[in-house]
Amino acid sequence: MAKKKRVLVLHGPNLNLLGKREPKIYGRLTLEQINRKIEALAQELGVEVEFRHSNSEGELVDWIQQAPKQFGALVINAAAYTHSSVALRDALTAAGIPAVEVHISNIYRREEFRKKSLIAEAVVGQITGFGVNSYLLGLRAAVECL
Repeated sequence: MAKKKRVLVLHGPNLNLLGKREPKIYGRLTLEQINRKIEALAQELGVEVEFRHSNSEGELVDWIQQAPKQFGALVINAAAYTHSSVALRDALTAAGIPAVEVHISNIYRREEFRKKSLIAEAVVGQITGFGVNSYLLGLRAAVECL
């Protein structure tokens, strides 16, 4: 499939614990269940998605840097790195492909330190607070940018 019809979905630190970690905030769906919902929507939209998860900031940076060779856009839930990683912000800016930031919880209704996204200025948009639907809306937005 052509690069422009491919979207990379990146999951940041601790998202592998979804379903168990603070279900009142993050819900009961596992990361695998979320990926299956994204995959189903991708098929409807006629795009290919690839999923990657890492707890490592450097690995996420590497994947963002490599993304333009294979993908037309990306969807990223940088999780805790949202609030601390200048490296992810710089990688997103340098990549030169559209990126959509997503969050399961509404980061603006959480602890004070979570209300600032360092990557927001490097993405085309941000979707926060809609649970798994944040990812689905994010995929729709990324596809519109292709």
